[in-house]
Amino acid sequence: MAAATFLALGDSYTIGEGVAEEGRWPVQLVARLRERGFAMDAPRIIAATGWTTDELASAMDASRLEPHYTLVTLLIGVNNQYRGRSVAEYREQFTALLQRAVSLAGDAGRVVVVSIPDWGVTTFAEGRDRTAIAREIDVFNAIAREETLRMHARSVDVTSASRGAGALSGMLADDGLHPSSAQYSHWVEAIIPATEAALRGKID
Repeated sequence: MAAATFLALGDSYTIGEGVAEEGRWPVQLVARLRERGFAMDAPRIIAATGWTTDELASAMDASRLEPHYTLVTLLIGVNNQYRGRSVAEYREQFTALLQRAVSLAGDAGRVVVVSIPDWGVTTFAEGRDRTAIAREIDVFNAIAREETLRMHARSVDVTSASRGAGALSGMLADDGLHPSSAQYSHWVEAIIPATEAALRGKID
């Protein structure tokens, strides 16, 4: 039986800004899935620090992606929020990305959308309006979840984990903004059930 292929689409959180390659959550996820008996190829990651929805779309165009991947994850939007981009634009562009993800997977059930973490709880956000940041991120996440459910893909919340970690010792990379590999391991705990269900073809 051929190993499952995995495409991870996103921004700094997916590429793991500030952590070693083995600390990135898609890499940790593959390791955990292998432990659980799934034959998995190494993840193909299309992500970069700072990308917004349209920049991810452009990178996907340049990457000449060919279907079908066994599993596709999508985590995008924090930079739309950070740059003050509109929620209407986010909905339109996120929905287009999700449609592409479903096409690349060949089945909406094999697409897992991961929520945007709350950077407002980090030390980097000191002196900023943390309440406003949280409120805006909640709006972006609500849009993503609504579109994800409408398209019958899978939705996973890591925002709660990011807020729980906050600025706790060892939970942030050296920049005081991005998660550490230890925090990403908490994310993987939240992501594992949806990815296992996707790989087994279960219906939620």
